[in-house]
Amino acid sequence: MANPIDGETGGSAPPAAPGPQMDQTGDRNEGHGESQADNRQFVTFTVRGETFAVPLAEVQEIIRLPDMVQVPMSPRSLEGLANLRGMVLPVASLRRMFQVEDAEHDDATRVVVINKGVPLGFIVDRMASVVSVEPTDIETVDGIRSTVATDLLAGMIKQASGMIQILDPARLIAREFSGFGARRTSSADLDAMRVDGAVQDREAVDEVQLVSFEVAGQEYALPIEDVQEIVQVPDGISHIPNSDSHVVGVMTLRRRLLPLVSLRRMFGLPATGLDEHNRIVVVSLGTVGDGGGMGGETGGGSVGVVTDTVKEVLRVNRSLVDGMPALLNRGGAKGEIQSICRLQDGRRLVSVLTAERMFRNADLSEAVAAQDVGGEIAMDSSNTRPGAVDDEEQFVVFRLAHEEYGVPIDSVQEIVRVPDELTRIPKTPDFIEGVVNLRGTVLPVIDQRRRFGLPETARNDRQRIMVFTINGVRTGFIVDSVSEVLKIARSVIGRAPELSAEQSSLITRVANIERQKRIILLLDVDQLLDKKELGALVRAA
Repeated sequence: MANPIDGETGGSAPPAAPGPQMDQTGDRNEGHGESQADNRQFVTFTVRGETFAVPLAEVQEIIRLPDMVQVPMSPRSLEGLANLRGMVLPVASLRRMFQVEDAEHDDATRVVVINKGVPLGFIVDRMASVVSVEPTDIETVDGIRSTVATDLLAGMIKQASGMIQILDPARLIAREFSGFGARRTSSADLDAMRVDGAVQDREAVDEVQLVSFEVAGQEYALPIEDVQEIVQVPDGISHIPNSDSHVVGVMTLRRRLLPLVSLRRMFGLPATGLDEHNRIVVVSLGTVGDGGGMGGETGGGSVGVVTDTVKEVLRVNRSLVDGMPALLNRGGAKGEIQSICRLQDGRRLVSVLTAERMFRNADLSEAVAAQDVGGEIAMDSSNTRPGAVDDEEQFVVFRLAHEEYGVPIDSVQEIVRVPDELTRIPKTPDFIEGVVNLRGTVLPVIDQRRRFGLPETARNDRQRIMVFTINGVRTGFIVDSVSEVLKIARSVIGRAPELSAEQSSLITRVANIERQKRIILLLDVDQLLDKKELGALVRAA
């Protein structure tokens, strides 16, 4: 007998026969009896006009086609990753697994979620029914020719209307995603290796790191040790009554009140409306003068500095940073500027601000102090007490095509603009875009879109070169844009599904920020290139 599946709700309708069932939310319920103990139940669906079945007991739920994040270097059959109630769900196309042509998804398209320890979704053209089948109606696949390789089938169901092919989900997964669900080196071990290497590298070079941003066409910067993170402007900002004009208001950042100040107003520049280009640089007042690292302990609270746009992370030699001349250090924005950074042989001057001078007024001090009123509010890991558990990690988030990627902030050497011309090196691999002269050092540059097999795009002003050191080789990667420095709670970071050998070594973890409806693919920088590619880079440089 057959029971139609509700195609409107996106969940699976409960089968009429007793036994393991699917409720309207997609959760399995235990049946109250087995009136037809010898019958077997199957969920049936169609793909390219053919009808297939999978055992009902292996189906976790049936959902509509969700929004998905594309994963580079994964098997072609993988359409992407989706958020399933806080869990990262890989979604694969049965059409691609069967090596038949793709079809446009429509209102009938559904995803059948199979759980073999780790959930995996299979896209089907449309659902058919739930059928109860007697064992005598099931035949083996020996000698049967079908549109699907028989090694993926567990049998055939004989019906008056025709044959239904029973798929074996375990074989499907094993053939397409051999490493799916396998364990690897723990994320904690990977992080420890990255941090150790980054700290040693920073200590070995007499350089300073600055986060640069733009205000009214002028470039400014703050020492990276004073910057906790960079976030987007929220939808709602609460105004503080009777405050100075440059105090914009307060926002909530992870259950903590964050006062916001406008650099335009502070410097006496014309005010403008806020849009998607504005960024808030979160400054830690407690690290000023400490020489502490980014995101270190603070005792003086935090302030959000509203900028027109964040430009890049600069890594410059200390000899290029000059103190502010005393004659100029008066009035306007000059009192907040502690030094001038000379770049491009002096053609590009960056004013380095000091948080200690910027945030001295009483109104702002009261707003900062208000962050700690009521101890239950102060949960930000950047303001934890000594010995408290650090439950967040910091990542530099960048975009490629329509997806977001993250790398640990300690792995980023610097972020620079893409020059107008890159020097092409003959007889080098296709993924090497060329080399650039970065302060006297030849830096090989890779087009990350090409590296990930994504469609190429024309050069534009938003693109940046992210510089990493991979096994001792300093390398630049062109990305579409660098969007923010983001603190991500460890509770929303999980292992990435192992869908292919190359993908699983490169994309080690996934941040599933359900509240913001964001899935960020977290990369292992050391795996961006293999040994052969590193050798090609060394020769190019």
